[in-house]
Amino acid sequence: MTALANVLIALVVVALVVSRQLKARRLDTERRFWLLPVILAAVALRDPTLIDHAHRTTAVVLLGGSLVTTVAMGCVWGWTVRLWRDEAGALWSRGTRATLFAWLGVIAVRIGWYGAGAALHVHQSSDALLLSLAGLLLVRGLVVNWRAQNVERPHTLAA
Repeated sequence: MTALANVLIALVVVALVVSRQLKARRLDTERRFWLLPVILAAVALRDPTLIDHAHRTTAVVLLGGSLVTTVAMGCVWGWTVRLWRDEAGALWSRGTRATLFAWLGVIAVRIGWYGAGAALHVHQSSDALLLSLAGLLLVRGLVVNWRAQNVERPHTLAA
């Protein structure tokens, strides 16, 4: 895919995910939260220029560092989501103000990695953005689903 297409895909996914996260939504832990990250990763890994062959070691370190920090940010993001059960026992989630700041942090980190690559004259494929987004969404989903297992049902008073 072209760089513009990858950036547009990433922007659409981010806009969709952020808008959904900031609204209270019923959480379905049986949902295939991993499907979108797998698709994004598959698209990204098809790119033969994901690693700059002229600067292979530096490119691998940059991509690896980017993925590690993005995955860490996915953990942070997963912990910023508020989880609760309603009276019927249904599980709900909603992003908080911290969720929005986590997203801003992810964007800042991503820009920082691109800046480091540019300073080192390493070509960075736009597919690295899709791969990072895949890792971010996957880890966030894992954290939220793990946390959801520990959300207690509301206590009801015996009649």
